Amino acid sequence: MSNKSGTDLINEAKAKIREVSAADAVAHPEPGTVYFDCREPNEYALAHIPGAVFLPRGNIETKIEGVLERDRKILIYCASGNRSALAADTMQQMGYTDVASMAEGFKGWVDAGGEVEF
Repeated sequence: MSNKSGTDLINEAKAKIREVSAADAVAHPEPGTVYFDCREPNEYALAHIPGAVFLPRGNIETKIEGVLERDRKILIYCASGNRSALAADTMQQMGYTDVASMAEGFKGWVDAGGEVEF
C-alpha cells in the first residue's frame, strides 16, 4: 500500500503534464485556446477569465466529455495551479491531447494583468 501525500500526487501530475506560466498566458495568448476553470462554484462566481468553460475538478471524470471535445487546445486553471495539474493529468489519461495547466493559477493570471470577469 502506498502512503503518498497530496503533495506527492500533485508533483507526480506536474511531471506528466505541460504547464504554462500565467504571465505567458496573459502576454502571449494562443489562438483557439479554451480556458477551463476547474475551481469550485463559489470561486468561479467571484471572478473568472472571460469566456472560460467552468466545471469543478470533482466532476471532470464524469462530465468533461459533454463539455469539451478531446481535440481542443485547453488551458486549465484553478486558484494556484495544483488542482489544474491534477485535472490536466486526468484529462490526458482520458485521451485529451492538447491540455496544459496554468502555473500560478487564477492568482497568477490576475497578478499578470489578465482580463477578469465578475
